[in-house]
Amino acid sequence: MQLPFAAFARARMAAWVRRRQGEDTLPAALARRRLYILPTRAGLAFGALWLLMLLAGLNYGNSLALFLKFLLAGFALVAMQECHRNLLGLRLIAVHAPAVFAGSAGTVLVTLENPAAAARHALEGALEGEPLASLDLPAHGRAQLSLPVAAVRRGVVRIERLRLTSSHPFGLFRTWTWVHVPVELLVYPHPCGQRPRPMASGRRQTGARTRGTSGADEWVGLRPFRDGDSPRQVDWKAYARQAPLLVKEYSPTGADLCLFDFAQLAIPDLEARLSQLARWVVEAEAVGDLYGLAVPGAVIAPNRGPEHRHRCLAALALYGTEPPAWSARAPGRAAHA
Repeated sequence: MQLPFAAFARARMAAWVRRRQGEDTLPAALARRRLYILPTRAGLAFGALWLLMLLAGLNYGNSLALFLKFLLAGFALVAMQECHRNLLGLRLIAVHAPAVFAGSAGTVLVTLENPAAAARHALEGALEGEPLASLDLPAHGRAQLSLPVAAVRRGVVRIERLRLTSSHPFGLFRTWTWVHVPVELLVYPHPCGQRPRPMASGRRQTGARTRGTSGADEWVGLRPFRDGDSPRQVDWKAYARQAPLLVKEYSPTGADLCLFDFAQLAIPDLEARLSQLARWVVEAEAVGDLYGLAVPGAVIAPNRGPEHRHRCLAALALYGTEPPAWSARAPGRAAHA
């Protein structure tokens, strides 16, 4: 089936832009040769109206009308220059896509830096086929632009390029550029299912204990403060060092140890089975149990914590696909300096 002309033209243009610019290495600055600018619909209407007014002024020989036409032409040239300057020299520091669950809204985080002494207004960014997101960037400032991306099914969403654009200040022109930074968004299976968690296969005994609220609890780590937490659980030393408000978290020693086995879960549908395992992983992590995961080709030893949770969910997300090298190390791939 032959592509429609518009899609064919966009594909050819995208290939030409990639050949012209090549792959980007972050941090990257937006130079003149990679910025494109064209009139918007409002700009085309402005130009058509200006042309009609010019013809009328020439026809009647009205010098005041001709002065107004040239004044408007100068205004349009200044608007074009300011629109182009709004992106010129902007620096891209990092691009990161945190892992999400299937069915939720994914986000690509683009860190932008403004090295100029003038602020940048109405900066917009988008992925192909996704809505625009915008922000204002102060002079010598840095901010993060959140670009929405659909995460419909589990696996890896590969993003080949993103677009930065602006029509500031008057909306008569739009300048844009393409950034070719491959980013991979990991999509976990949607955690759902009605099966109860399997019975604990044992309890971990440890001699290395840290005194908690009860004097015999095991240290788990720090988590952000939530309403209702006791002030005695707050890590005030870290807070004094200008860290966020964190709470010390403990669990009883000898916590439940579970192994979630793909082979022993009798659910015919593959996606439903992976979703049930994902729900067990999320629940076990929430209550502080020690848990492991066994899927064909990979066995993850029992443990707990955010990194362990990611390893288990990543193994479920990538089941049946070729896992990239980063999948067991971080909850998303970032392109950065």
